[in-house]
Amino acid sequence: MAEGKFISYLRVSTGKQGKSGLGLEAQRQAIETYLNGDNWEHLKEFIEVESGKNNERPKLKEALEACKRTGSTLLIAKLDRLSRNVAFIANLMESGVEFVACDFPTANRLTIHILAAMAEYEREMISKRTREALKSAKVRGVQLGCPKNFTKQAAQNGRKLGTEKRIQKANEHAKRFRGIIEGYQAEGMSLNAIAKKLSDDKELTPRGLTNWTPTTVRNILLRVS
Repeated sequence: MAEGKFISYLRVSTGKQGKSGLGLEAQRQAIETYLNGDNWEHLKEFIEVESGKNNERPKLKEALEACKRTGSTLLIAKLDRLSRNVAFIANLMESGVEFVACDFPTANRLTIHILAAMAEYEREMISKRTREALKSAKVRGVQLGCPKNFTKQAAQNGRKLGTEKRIQKANEHAKRFRGIIEGYQAEGMSLNAIAKKLSDDKELTPRGLTNWTPTTVRNILLRVS
């Protein structure tokens, strides 16, 4: 039984299929079959009319962004609806968005293992070379991991890097929502109305919650202004 929040992505390769619905209904049926139960939320559906050979897919990008904002899993009917391009799949996995293919629910994990095989091998080789270099340095009498090297300045630098990383993450979150919030403002919606809309849509706040407040909305606008 499926659990959690899902955003579905449907793709057809021709405009004719997109207009006629041919192929889309079969994909929707596969998704509905997978979502057989009541412990899930299907938030949105994105439809792409694009060739499988083209890695530039605006609707897929929108779907991934929506998944990031809501903490949802990307749901596709068939694995080949994404792409047969290995580099494209690798980039998808690096986006941090979980995805499930209805025709092969374990494909997300399996794909990660397959695509990560060479990268993992390279990491192992780098690790091996590092261990050998450290071993060689130790033989030469180099003192490794000396506590005196951990100075007050080093600690301050570490805290600075941590703060910078949090700020970067907050800025990325704000940029992700700026266009959406400004779009609602253009429609005449107040900060309170926008906060309610984002909460109703299960969008995630910077803290990963779904209960938006007018202050949260305002702070995002101030951060990226």
